[in-house]
Amino acid sequence: MSVDTLRLTAEEAMGLVERGEVSAAELHAAYLQAIGERDGELHSYLRTVDEADGGGVPIAFKDVISSRGVETTAGSKILSGYVPVFDSTVAARCREAGLPLIGKTNMDEFAMGSSTENSAFGPTLNPWDPDRVPGGSSGGSAAAVAAGLAPWALGSDTGGSVKQPASLCGIVGLRPTYGTVSRYGIVAFASSLDQVGPMTKTVRDNALLYRVVAGRDPLDTTTVELPEPIEVPETEDLKGVRIGVPRELNEADGIEPGVKESVDRTIELCRELGAEVGETSLPRSVAFGLACYYLVAPAEASSNLARYDGVRYGLRVQGDDGVRAMYEKTRDAGFGDEPKRRIMLGAYALSAGYYDAYYGQAQKVRTVIAQEHAAAFETFDVLVSPTSPTVAFRLGEKAENPLAMYLSDVLTIPSNMAGLPGLSIPCGLSEGLPVGFQLIGSQFSENLLFRAGHALEKAIGFDFVPGRLQ
Repeated sequence: MSVDTLRLTAEEAMGLVERGEVSAAELHAAYLQAIGERDGELHSYLRTVDEADGGGVPIAFKDVISSRGVETTAGSKILSGYVPVFDSTVAARCREAGLPLIGKTNMDEFAMGSSTENSAFGPTLNPWDPDRVPGGSSGGSAAAVAAGLAPWALGSDTGGSVKQPASLCGIVGLRPTYGTVSRYGIVAFASSLDQVGPMTKTVRDNALLYRVVAGRDPLDTTTVELPEPIEVPETEDLKGVRIGVPRELNEADGIEPGVKESVDRTIELCRELGAEVGETSLPRSVAFGLACYYLVAPAEASSNLARYDGVRYGLRVQGDDGVRAMYEKTRDAGFGDEPKRRIMLGAYALSAGYYDAYYGQAQKVRTVIAQEHAAAFETFDVLVSPTSPTVAFRLGEKAENPLAMYLSDVLTIPSNMAGLPGLSIPCGLSEGLPVGFQLIGSQFSENLLFRAGHALEKAIGFDFVPGRLQ
């Protein structure tokens, strides 16, 4: 039988394989064919895997996830040619679950960016409009799922890098509670923030994939046992759910009118589905979240990226004046502009005489952000807002203005700084482009987010196939 990869959800693909209507190899081949037909335009993949190594539904990995025997570059020239000899924990768990890797997706270099324009290997384009970005840094994973080039994918989220591209590409993205998914074998950006998260067409698919990768890992001491099993949602109402609408997240500068209209309509839909909806406030989280993030994340990045020196793996540019010259030439040639910016900013924030004033102070502010969110969750079960203040913006529109690019994550960063889970679901279109609706929960509340997201998804009836591909 022919396989319509554009409309096929991962759950439906599982059913096809389980019923014997297609084999895993045939399903893998169908996605490779779709990639061959459509990815020349989109550039969502950096490399593909030709043969299915497993008996289930294929999966795509953001190129930050180490996979045994498959080149892993984190979107950077400095890791060109690096082929891991081991699997990251999430890759191993997918392999154990029978999910064969179909390929590595494009990304902003070392996950630093909000548009996938910072990839050393060229940008990914948005399947809804190839003149626009797919978001970032997991833009390749988001575009691949939206365009039917993967039934599901894994991305990573530091400041919003799963939620924001999910929003711009009209798919579902989960940033899990920090510590519920292992970071072992994930190319590090900011260790106290990075989390791998599932990117899917539906909320049920998202829960199914999260169930595969989540849980305690002895190889990552920051991981924890899940307090309850992950449930695949079925409930289609919101009765008994208390939903808070933070003023500052929903009235932030830069939220486009079309985005606000779609989100307001979805908040009203929450009431219709039986939720109790009220207003709340996160003044310090929104006022200081972005500045706090851009001290903590670059500081940790400058430390993590110090290991790329041309000695151990990846690119090496020989210097004529000894080992120091080799370090300098390798890092100069291997890193793009954005990693260089963040390394310099982070090294400054950690330097003698400035550590307490910058990095230390940011960690104190981070505690305040966590406390403010905890206070809101004493009254509400879920907080909601737009995921991104805008729909997908045009290629090059913000590339020359790093500050404008950083503001793309202004609504996703505060809850990330608090280590909280967030789910983005598509809630409508503005000017023909998807709008994302962000649901934020308290720690370990993924089941509640899945339940609420699934109920809204069913009521909204969003068609996840990009209009131009229908």
